[in-house]
Amino acid sequence: MQIIFLPTWLTILICFPLWFALQWIASYICLHLPESIFAPESFFFKTHGFEEEGQIYEKLFRVRSWKHLLPDGGVVWNKDGFKKKHLESFSVENLERFLIESARAELTHWLAIPPFLLFGLFTPPQALWFMLAYALMVNLPCIIAQRFNRPRAQRLLQRKRNKAR
Repeated sequence: MQIIFLPTWLTILICFPLWFALQWIASYICLHLPESIFAPESFFFKTHGFEEEGQIYEKLFRVRSWKHLLPDGGVVWNKDGFKKKHLESFSVENLERFLIESARAELTHWLAIPPFLLFGLFTPPQALWFMLAYALMVNLPCIIAQRFNRPRAQRLLQRKRNKAR
């Protein structure tokens, strides 16, 4: 419900930096959460049956054809951050790290969607639909990519562990 009424030009001008700030805040929060929250086998991050080991995302969204276009936010806060776009090593340690960072990225993007409601404070009600559309268009592809990649990395990690035994 709009409670702040601003000129249209100012409202539009505020939206751009506010979205930027909200995305960064979500990223910052997730970066500082304990790693134990990002356990890939926890209910929120584990692959569920309907996901068909991540293949549902290929069937529905053809994720392999566009996921390479997504930015890698792993280096946003730290230039030495973990890069998920191209794994530098397929070691057990690196795959385990990938799984944690993949879960961190997914949660970051989930947390970046609900703040669209803040725009309702100063934009007309019909504009709120555009804010929701923007939040979904920017964040859902990243969530889909993480949910597609994580089961693949888990299978590879399991094969590596079995081979090591």
